[in-house]
Amino acid sequence: MKHLIFVGACYLDTILTVPQFPEEDSKLRATALQVRRGGNCPNTVEVLQQLLLSRGGLDSSSTQNQRDSAADVVVVTPPPSQQQQQQQQLKLHLVSILPDVGSSACRKILSSFAAPAAPQPSSSYDSESLSESVTGAASATATIVDFSHCLYRKGHDEAASSYIIRSGATGSRTIVNYNDLPEMTTDEFINIVDDFVALQHNHSDDGRTRGVVGANCWWHFEGRIPETTLQCIRYLRQVLPGSTISVEVEKPGREGLVELATESDVVFYSKSWAESRGYAEPEACLRGELSNCKKASLMLCTWGRQGAGALFPSPAGAGGGNNEQTAEIAEPEYLHCSPSEVSETQTITVVDSIGAGDTFIAGILYGLLTTKPGTTTKDRSSVQCQSQERKKELLSFAVKLATMKVQMEGFAGIVQRW
Repeated sequence: MKHLIFVGACYLDTILTVPQFPEEDSKLRATALQVRRGGNCPNTVEVLQQLLLSRGGLDSSSTQNQRDSAADVVVVTPPPSQQQQQQQQLKLHLVSILPDVGSSACRKILSSFAAPAAPQPSSSYDSESLSESVTGAASATATIVDFSHCLYRKGHDEAASSYIIRSGATGSRTIVNYNDLPEMTTDEFINIVDDFVALQHNHSDDGRTRGVVGANCWWHFEGRIPETTLQCIRYLRQVLPGSTISVEVEKPGREGLVELATESDVVFYSKSWAESRGYAEPEACLRGELSNCKKASLMLCTWGRQGAGALFPSPAGAGGGNNEQTAEIAEPEYLHCSPSEVSETQTITVVDSIGAGDTFIAGILYGLLTTKPGTTTKDRSSVQCQSQERKKELLSFAVKLATMKVQMEGFAGIVQRW
C-alpha cells in the first residue's frame, strides 16, 4: 500500500463575486455568493480522489445509485484491470486542523469529501476513540480519504475561514483569512508520523514491504508555519528516511520557505512568490532557486495564463548530489507547457481560478504516483531519469487539468470534463 499524506490548513471559503473590487468605505452589491470547503491540501485531495476513483476501485454508477439498504454503504465493484488494482493501492490521508468533531463546521468539511456527517462525540473522548470513529465513518462511504490523522480541536466550533472577493472586471482574488484554531505542534505531528512508522514496521515483519523504511510514503506540505514544518520534515528524514517529501513555496514574504525547499524532493513554486523574488518567468525562478534545492529531483513553477515550467535536476547536478569530486555537472533540463498547448478550444474563459494551483499539484502527484506499478514513491519521484516525452506528458497532464479547472466553478466533476 502506498500512502500519500497531505499536511495543510483546511478552510471554509466564502466567495463573493463583485463587478469590480470595491473602494474603501464603499458599498457594493455582489453578483454571486458561494460557500465551500477550501485550503490548498484539501483542494488537491479532492481532485486526486476524483482522478483515482475515475480510473477504478469505485464504480461511479454504484457510488450514485447502489447503496446497501441496511447499512447505507456504497457498493464497491471489483476493478477491471491490473493497472486499476495498482492504483487502488494508493491511500490518501489528510492532516489538517479541524474544529470540534461535533460541530456543524466539521460536518460540512467532511461532507465536502463525500464523507458522512461527522461522528457524534461522547461526553469525553480521547484521540484513540476519535480516530476510530472518524475512520469508521469515512470507510462507509465513497471517499478514499483517511481523516483519522486530522487534529480536531475540542471546544472550537468554527473552522478556519477565508473570505474571498473575486473581481469580475479583472479576475483578481483578494483573500482575508481568519483562524482561531490552535496550530499543529511538532509533538502532534511526531505522534502522527509514529503511527506510520509502526505501520511500516508491521508490513516489514509480515514480508509485504522491503527496503528503506518509509519508501512507500509520500508527504506533501503546504508550507505554512515554516519553523514547525521544518522540524516535521527533519523528523521524517530520521524515522522514515525512505519517504518522498514535497512542499509548496507559495506565499510571498513568508520567512523560512527557502529552508523547506532545501529539505524537499519535489518543490512547487507559485508565480506570486517567484515575482516577489524578482523573477519574471518560471524558468528564471527554477534555475535561480536550483542552488537552494540540493535534494530535489523535480522543481515546478506555475505562471497563470502562461502555464507552468518544470526543471529536472540531474543526479550529477546541484539538485541531485553535486559535490567537489564531480567532474562534470549536467545542465538540468527545463520544460514548459502553456494552456494553449493542451486546451481543446482556442478560447479559454476563466470562470474560477481559485484552486488552480492546487489542481496542478494534484495532476503532478497523480502522474508521478500512478505510473509503473510496483515501484516505490521514491522511485517515482526520480523523474529526471525518464525520457523527455514522459516528462512533457507529466507536465502537460497537470497543466491541462488546471486549465479545465479555471473554466468551471469549484472542483466537482472536473474529471468528467476530460
